[in-house]
Amino acid sequence: MKILNVNIDHYATIRNARGGKEPDPIAAAMIAELSGAGGIVCHLREDRRHIKDRDLELLREVVQTRLDLEMAATEEMTGIALKIQPELVTIVPEKREELTTEGGLDVVSNLYHLKSLSEKMREQDIEVSLFVDPNKKQIEAALNAGADMVEIHTGEYANAIGEKELEREFKKIKNACEFAAECGLKIAAGHGLNYVNTYKVSRIKEIGELSIGHSIVSRAAFVGLSNAVKEMLEIIYRNY
Repeated sequence: MKILNVNIDHYATIRNARGGKEPDPIAAAMIAELSGAGGIVCHLREDRRHIKDRDLELLREVVQTRLDLEMAATEEMTGIALKIQPELVTIVPEKREELTTEGGLDVVSNLYHLKSLSEKMREQDIEVSLFVDPNKKQIEAALNAGADMVEIHTGEYANAIGEKELEREFKKIKNACEFAAECGLKIAAGHGLNYVNTYKVSRIKEIGELSIGHSIVSRAAFVGLSNAVKEMLEIIYRNY
């Protein structure tokens, strides 16, 4: 069965807009788990624009499934991850001016740095996932960097317009997943997935996990978080 990992960053974004205490991203994580999420994702950015250090500490205390810490491959974030001990770290590219992560890591150009990071995490039994575009060279580099998993960037597929472009981007993802599986890597997928486009991606047999945040939080504004998570799970498990 595929796992739905719910990203709760946007609850922190809304909270921070007023500088108050609500909505509480910790409560969101607990509701998501109780509603069937198999993991909780949060991205501790260098500028702390949404999740804060204290949020991460509290999440480590309350998350009962699996905590996935998205982070840049910096010395600061490596130190925080080793201290907090999430089950998984997902290494993502990060630019301060971006609204959201814009693409996959260039693992090829940063192979030795990422390999060193992976070795440090493995010493503490923390799994490492690298967020990459559906590109065989990057996936092969992820394997050589010592990653346990790759998360395939689905943003181009999510932004595709028209059937031809949609099918082209879908094939890239499918081929990348098949190659990653041949390499012996675990496979996740995420970015831009929503209640319309997730079903097709969820049919790719090699994908074990789906990481979704924005669309679930957006849907939750109308139906509540518990219902939003359950509705996404219904899409993922349809026809199983």
